[in-house]
Amino acid sequence: MSNDSLAQLASRRTSTFFNVPNSWDWVNYIAFRRRQQKSSASLRLNAAQLFPESELNMADVPLQVISDNVSSERRITPSWSISQLKTKLEPITGIPPSCQRITLKTTSKEAVSVEAADEDHTFLSGFPLTAYAELHVLDTRPPGARLNLNDISGVEKYVMPPEEYEKKSDSVLAWKKASKLGRFNPEAPSLEKAKVDAFEQEIRDRGIEVGKRCRVGGDDSRRGEIKYVGEVKEITGTIGAWVGVHLDEPVGKNDGSIGGTRYWGAESALKHGVFIRPERVEVGDYPVLGDLEDMEEI
Repeated sequence: MSNDSLAQLASRRTSTFFNVPNSWDWVNYIAFRRRQQKSSASLRLNAAQLFPESELNMADVPLQVISDNVSSERRITPSWSISQLKTKLEPITGIPPSCQRITLKTTSKEAVSVEAADEDHTFLSGFPLTAYAELHVLDTRPPGARLNLNDISGVEKYVMPPEEYEKKSDSVLAWKKASKLGRFNPEAPSLEKAKVDAFEQEIRDRGIEVGKRCRVGGDDSRRGEIKYVGEVKEITGTIGAWVGVHLDEPVGKNDGSIGGTRYWGAESALKHGVFIRPERVEVGDYPVLGDLEDMEEI
């Protein structure tokens, strides 16, 4: 046998020697794999005992969680216990688990109380969970012990001084200046004057005068008497004339005063007054409607 053949044979034997494990190592490996398989089978058995197969395979259900401070859609897992659900709802609603009273309202508006004697081992799969049903969470604590998360009056807020705001280059004010919009429009004074003149012309064309009878917005049931014609500075952000009307019925917005300024009449709890633009006023023979005249059908 040549030297090359001897070298190849030695190489194969060496490779075989290192690839075949020691007999004791092989026995230990087989024993380890068997223990591992038994452990996996035991875990599967325990899971099957705790949760039926139907529960293990159930998908999450989207529900609308509603409380005094929140209303949002959440995905609920049917395999959760009631205790688990309450724990997960605490950071959402701000209500401790021991103070939660949960009610499930399905699409048929049937209310089901989500509670049990043993909430640690009572699972949500036993309740009629349907997609997009409502899960109402009531806080059983006294009102004085609850956190009012909607009240932000006591939260300290930062208010930027007007001078600092005017210096900013990335603000809405800076954009309006650059775009020459609103009061920064060079033609704004002439546009405002044209608008004021249009209101005055409308008043003349419609014959709007204090003391005349009218109806508002083409609604024959909203009749009244014109009490004021002119500007109303209390209505901010507007220019031009307004028409103040005292309606026959208390279906208005005020009692003849607005923003602390009284334009006609005396203080009253009944809201007969309304301020409208001239184009919504129709002057004419509109007497006060009687009870029978105001009824469409008898």
